[in-house]
Amino acid sequence: MESIVLSGLPAAGKTTVGGILCDILGFKLLGGGDILKEMAAERGFKVTGKEWWDTPEGAKFLKERESNPNFDKEVDRKLGEKIKRGNIVVTSYTAPWIIDAGFKVWLNGSTSKRTERMAKRDGTDIEDMAKVVKLRDSENKKLYKNLYNIDYGKDLSPFHLIIDTNEITPEKVAEIIVNKYKERNPR
Repeated sequence: MESIVLSGLPAAGKTTVGGILCDILGFKLLGGGDILKEMAAERGFKVTGKEWWDTPEGAKFLKERESNPNFDKEVDRKLGEKIKRGNIVVTSYTAPWIIDAGFKVWLNGSTSKRTERMAKRDGTDIEDMAKVVKLRDSENKKLYKNLYNIDYGKDLSPFHLIIDTNEITPEKVAEIIVNKYKERNPR
């Protein structure tokens, strides 16, 4: 079966929806961030916790990674191989633009809703989290423009399905994806 590739800005629901999809379809969840974290640990970063990217250590790694395009290109190469094999759900910022395989879904969420989700998830102040969201959005857009000339968050042409996650539950998002996926991949 074809892999599902989820993309979207931070806290749009990729990991949450991806987990639900895996439960429904019996697939494994894999994220580009998982591979990047392994690479960060190999370089001496203290990678701790699920939300490591939102820490000062995570931000420091993002800055270092900007100066070395091989970090992301190696992650994307590895993800591409796995996506082509099928039967996985992948969360990735860049795979939809650079890998031809997979059922590609963009999860859209407003800045305010994503900030609210991150603050709730991390147990932090919403004003502080707004700064983190702004920084991550800006850094990601700049990084992917420099690496691959992607207009991240603007060019949605690679996607088979685009879902606004602001006002619906992750379960409903997953249901929509599964229905479209099964139309495309009848058993």
